Amino acid sequence: MAALEDEFTLSALALGTGPDGLLGVEPSDKTDHFLVTDRSRTVVLYKVSDQKPLGSWSVKQGQIITCPAVCNFQTGEHIVVHDNKVLRIWNNEDVNLDKVFKATLSAEVHKIHSIQGTEPLVLFRGGAVRGLEALLAEPQQKIETVISDGEVIKWTKFFMVFRHPALVFITEKDGNHFAYVQMFNSQNLSKYSLFLGQEEKSVTLNFTAYVDRKFISLMSLSSDGCVYETLIPIYPSDTEKNQRLVRSLLLKAAVSGITRNSVTLTALDQDHIAVLGPPLSSAKECLSIWNIKFQTLQTSKELPQGTSGQLWFYGENLFMLHGKCLTVVPYKCGVSSLAGALGKLKHTQDPGTQKPHFVNWEMSQGCGLGSPNSEQSRILRRKKTEASLQPEVPASEQLLSTVKNGSEKYIEVELRKFLAKWTPDFHTIGDIITGLLGRCKAEPSFYPRNCLMQLIQTHVLSYSLCPGLMDTALERKDVQMLQLCLQQFPDIPETVTCACLKMFLSIGDDSLQGMSINVESVFYYSNTEQDEKMKEQPEILQNGFNPEENNCSNCKQDLNEKPQDSTEETALCPVIPKRAALLNGILHSAYSETFLLPHLKDIPAQDITLFLQYLYFLYLKCSENAAMTLPGIRPPTLSQIMDWICLILDANFTVVLMIPEAKRLLINLYKFVKSQISVYSELNKIEVSFRELQKLNQEKNNRGLYSIEVLELF
Repeated sequence: MAALEDEFTLSALALGTGPDGLLGVEPSDKTDHFLVTDRSRTVVLYKVSDQKPLGSWSVKQGQIITCPAVCNFQTGEHIVVHDNKVLRIWNNEDVNLDKVFKATLSAEVHKIHSIQGTEPLVLFRGGAVRGLEALLAEPQQKIETVISDGEVIKWTKFFMVFRHPALVFITEKDGNHFAYVQMFNSQNLSKYSLFLGQEEKSVTLNFTAYVDRKFISLMSLSSDGCVYETLIPIYPSDTEKNQRLVRSLLLKAAVSGITRNSVTLTALDQDHIAVLGPPLSSAKECLSIWNIKFQTLQTSKELPQGTSGQLWFYGENLFMLHGKCLTVVPYKCGVSSLAGALGKLKHTQDPGTQKPHFVNWEMSQGCGLGSPNSEQSRILRRKKTEASLQPEVPASEQLLSTVKNGSEKYIEVELRKFLAKWTPDFHTIGDIITGLLGRCKAEPSFYPRNCLMQLIQTHVLSYSLCPGLMDTALERKDVQMLQLCLQQFPDIPETVTCACLKMFLSIGDDSLQGMSINVESVFYYSNTEQDEKMKEQPEILQNGFNPEENNCSNCKQDLNEKPQDSTEETALCPVIPKRAALLNGILHSAYSETFLLPHLKDIPAQDITLFLQYLYFLYLKCSENAAMTLPGIRPPTLSQIMDWICLILDANFTVVLMIPEAKRLLINLYKFVKSQISVYSELNKIEVSFRELQKLNQEKNNRGLYSIEVLELF
């Protein structure tokens, strides 16, 4: 059951509306704040709960605002366009629009759309769409024309469809209407021709729409007083063709006595619409709510002062011009049920609220209104439309066929379309990647690297699902793909992990510099200013450990010969950032010590030394702060660093001991272990003292309001 509550005037002052009403009403960044734009020079910010304006901004004399002001929900700023091409951005603290940010665009703007969860979109009169950030980066960029000559945009709507923005706009040319659907997750633009069906003499006046599962339900109010529905697929079967869509009757005789500028409709939810205009035979203008599921008029309210034929709704409020004042009408729509539609729900009816209008089912069967099968017909229409869009061959099978015979570029394009249109499960992804890898083995020149990277980034793969993927990447020395696999796969065998480590340590710096590797886990370790401070204050301990401190009596002679070597070794990272990023991926990988140790023995001694130097460097960087952590995104943890140092030494200690270059590294590691033992020993002593203090505090519970105690620690 739907109901209209008592209306209230948002502003008692007449607005500069002109003969065509307001330019628009749009929500602001707060729940009950709205931006109202008139057709001349002014934008007013209203707070609905207080029924008062919070701010007002005007363009200069001679300038005209040409599209409604909107709020950028990501920044809280307001955006408006005047004189078709001049874009202004301001916030609540600004007073004069002439002094705020200004950008002059290269094409005329039709409307700016902004909703929660995404950046504002700018729709140009030629049908092109740009994100606000991309447009501000280059305001004078060339704007293409999407619609044909003579087409004029009549209506637009911005949705969030499955968490992705989608824009729908309707154009008109020579009395024919066309629908354009722009999906921004796949960058697909689909065009549809809207046909009237049998009622070819009627003229379409207004549109509204909502998202219903796989379709956009486009409803239109025509000059014959009826409401029609057109189902537009969100993901069409063929985006290249101009497809034809035929509308069907949804609601007959919703309004009567229509003039082009006096009526409008808007969808409140999938079962209710609000219609502004004279219902049935009434001569007065009314605001009505219809239940389109059960073909009933739920409630209506007379508007004796007339309207501009404009209606907006946000939340549970309807906005319209009643006379010359902006009026807000709160409404409620309950869950649609037959009892509610027929007014049989047990509740107290508010005085002055009209009872639902009931349709004579027997008399209406001839004209298609209210037949018992009307809802069934609507469902059948949807099923029929849905069935007509289903391809004869499943999309996954079509893609698998393309994988067998297509070129790398063609496979990449088809795979991108498939992933944008469908959400495949791991079985489908596994079949596709198995087909690609099988062809790689059969054709050595075939290596669809971009396709494999796309499939890995679906986050549904694992090593066991495609065991040949990392083997192929190792053969091709594709370190970028190996890095991505190490990040994504939780079940990589120790043999493969060790093979990746070998490659990451042995590949040359020159080769790595030319590769695209994600280095977000690597902090730029060569901090010159920090190194200078460390040289000025060598006596400061790093977590109880100073590389220059001589704690090892057996190593005294070596340290006295070269007292500055240790500091020089740890001042700079021993590997370049790209190699460091690859090694960080190894440190994050899961392993079993029993299975990993035998394979670590096969790594060359020179590479083992380099890896130990890097691990020791990471430990020193961890020791520079109290949190014992490294900066960056997903850097190695102290526990991972220590574990790998132990693993490498357990597997290769004898070999490392025989290498002259590793002598000083082993000395530093020995000193570091000894210092840690000393630190932990002191901490244990402190822990005992604190326990004794805790006992004393528990025993002395009879203190007064104020006391001074002196505790001596021995």
